[in-house]
Amino acid sequence: MSDWNVPADRPEYAEAVEAALAKMDLDTKADLLAGRDMWRTIPVPEAGLRSMTVSDGPIGVRGRFWTVADPSLALPSPTAQAASWDPELVRRIGNLLAAESRRKDVDVLLAPTINLHRSPLGGRHFEAFSEDPYLTGRIAQAYVAGVQECGVATTMKHYVGNDAETDRFTVDNVIGERTLRELYLRPFEMITAAVRPWGVMTAYNSVNGHTMTAHKELMAVLRDEFGFDGFNVSDWGAARHTVEGVEAGLDLAMPGPFTVYGKALADAVREGRTSEAHVDAAVRRMLTLAARVGALEGVRAAVDGRIEAIADVKALLREIAQRSFVLAQNDAPDGDSGPILPLERDAIGRLALIGPAAAEARILGGGSATVFPTEVASPLDGLLKALGDRVHYAQGVDLFEQILAAAKGFDLKVRPVRKDGSELPAEPLANGDVKWMGYLPGDLPQDEFSHAVLDGVFTVAETGDHVFGTRGFGHHKLVIGGETVFDADQDYTGDDPFEAFFGPGVERVTLHLEAGQQIPVRLEFTPFSFPPGFPPSVLFGLMHTAPRPDEDRLIAEAVDAARTADVAVVVVSTTALTESEGFDRPDLRLPGRQDELVAAVAEANPRTVVVVNTGSPVEMPWADDVAAILLTWFPGQEGGHALADVLLGAEPGGRLTTTWPRRLEDAPVVQVVPRDGELRYDEGIFIGYRAWEQRDGYQPAFWFGHGLSYTEWEYEDLAVEPDSVRVRVRNSGAVTGREVVQVYLAPEAGLAIEGGIETHRLAGFAAIEAAPGETVEVAIPLEERSFQYWSEADHAWRTVPGAWTVAAGRSVADLRLRAHVKH
Repeated sequence: MSDWNVPADRPEYAEAVEAALAKMDLDTKADLLAGRDMWRTIPVPEAGLRSMTVSDGPIGVRGRFWTVADPSLALPSPTAQAASWDPELVRRIGNLLAAESRRKDVDVLLAPTINLHRSPLGGRHFEAFSEDPYLTGRIAQAYVAGVQECGVATTMKHYVGNDAETDRFTVDNVIGERTLRELYLRPFEMITAAVRPWGVMTAYNSVNGHTMTAHKELMAVLRDEFGFDGFNVSDWGAARHTVEGVEAGLDLAMPGPFTVYGKALADAVREGRTSEAHVDAAVRRMLTLAARVGALEGVRAAVDGRIEAIADVKALLREIAQRSFVLAQNDAPDGDSGPILPLERDAIGRLALIGPAAAEARILGGGSATVFPTEVASPLDGLLKALGDRVHYAQGVDLFEQILAAAKGFDLKVRPVRKDGSELPAEPLANGDVKWMGYLPGDLPQDEFSHAVLDGVFTVAETGDHVFGTRGFGHHKLVIGGETVFDADQDYTGDDPFEAFFGPGVERVTLHLEAGQQIPVRLEFTPFSFPPGFPPSVLFGLMHTAPRPDEDRLIAEAVDAARTADVAVVVVSTTALTESEGFDRPDLRLPGRQDELVAAVAEANPRTVVVVNTGSPVEMPWADDVAAILLTWFPGQEGGHALADVLLGAEPGGRLTTTWPRRLEDAPVVQVVPRDGELRYDEGIFIGYRAWEQRDGYQPAFWFGHGLSYTEWEYEDLAVEPDSVRVRVRNSGAVTGREVVQVYLAPEAGLAIEGGIETHRLAGFAAIEAAPGETVEVAIPLEERSFQYWSEADHAWRTVPGAWTVAAGRSVADLRLRAHVKH
């Protein structure tokens, strides 16, 4: 295991915490636990406590302000980060995120997400690492260590069982004791043991009848058994119970200040419904957090100094993306002597690049993980830079699903207006969405705010019918070209506040416009009220749809481009309406007519490479008809340059962290919709590859751990030592390459374990590099826990006795070496 540099508390912390606590009265303590606004805690100057700022992650650090005026780096998605199978690389990711946090004056990063890929339908799948608890735990250890060794706190989230989005506020996830321990709690246990995380975030959902923000039993497991000594923050709006929450160990109910704490908590103490000792315990943990991050006067932070800015950030983002890409398929087209990838740069006279996501990069999933980078390299940008005018682009299909925030051709800004009619300075917008979440620009008091004005100019690129619309709960006055086209209320009737924030736009008017026109646009928005329970937030949008093209023509143009090219590269993707926080997926199909597009291009040119730009599995009915499939996840802002690198010879370093089904109906776990308020995890420990191996007659498209290389690897020897496995591998190919050596344990056939036992379980791995002909030997530690299961009869871990097979290879389905051990 890696020797993590875990910051230790300073000896003076305990005394300083008690001294600060003694300077607070009950009301102040209760207010501290209630939060100040959307992203900050209150300061308590008399106790030497400054305000602390938390920020959403995990692919970037947004900070307090959700605006292009405060840009952030956009890293590859967590699924991509984990696909590197490289804790040291992920540790560097943590360092980068810590530097970003410090740049934005953030004390706590609300990350990493360590829920599991229970089902491929999970809408937030892209934000979690893996279907496997061991891999999730190892990657998350590195993430937390990398952030916290630079003095920024993390929060493991979402504790626990937030593995789907449907009815997430009300669902009761019914999970067996063994399943909880072996799968869903295991990453939290691993992180706590190895790197001492400073925070945890408790989830919206309930588990076995108790909401997680007031789940005394499971918080006791985390604190008393695992040894977690950090603070516990609710997911935003998740805290529902005052007394039950504080007595279960919920320390901070966010967002503030209108939470179940504050006055409600102080009243509960005064009325004798709970003890002030519970309040004090929570405040001590908040003060300890403050000491660790440098927010408490009189003591030094756990980490001295501020981390220096990372040199050549773009190069690091590009490296992370390259190391995450999974080469899933690489065949030799008819007439070729070898696999199609990598492409020979000098042999390419014409490359057809096809697909809307090739030009409009899809770099991240939807929801609270969204950030605004200053620049984004699309696949088209990357390949044009690498190959110049040899690249010929064709859109191929139209991925229109519904009206979206105004973007292409719009130059927009937004400003708040006071009740007296005076206006604050305007700030620029990346698109038509305005998200003042928990604040008003200029720290404008809520009672002084009247309305917001979004205005700017739309430069028309295409002649035809343009549709304009609105989004947001309030009164809209939409003016296009000086004419008021809509002046009325827009209501919201749902029960998920995130739908009110991010819900669909509504079409208001269709106007015929000519290319080249410059049309002034203006949207005045007055919210009916501020969202209940949340700090003042203004959330609305100007929506737009360009004229819809003839898709038959687009596909025909793409086929023509492919037919005359030496190679065709088709980029397929999901959309913000496919993969996002707030909802699960109804199916695994690519949106629109993308499957039809790939099939048509492959028929026209057998030298077709498909780049799958998604955060989670999709069906690929054309897989057998294309030469290569490269999975690039959501690759972050440098993804386009990384793609060009890999297509032209840089090693694709990624391996799958989750099993990809051929069809949804083949997947072992597809139930993500609660029934009568409950989502039952009846599959037990059998999710992902553990489940696939139990199912005769079913083969996935690609197994867990799968990923091809541009070289060849020979597995030469495996030796089992008392607490490790030594594996020797040789690069038998012609180029330097990267391999992920994976070690699995398999129990002796016929072992009678209550509830069954897996065919294989991941027990260790190591990422290596080797030059042609070079041999590398790696020692991979084995943990005692890998030979154990959780006994529901004894409520304890028990070692599985008997013979075990130790196997090493390139994936769970490609194991090259085996040895036997008695345990």
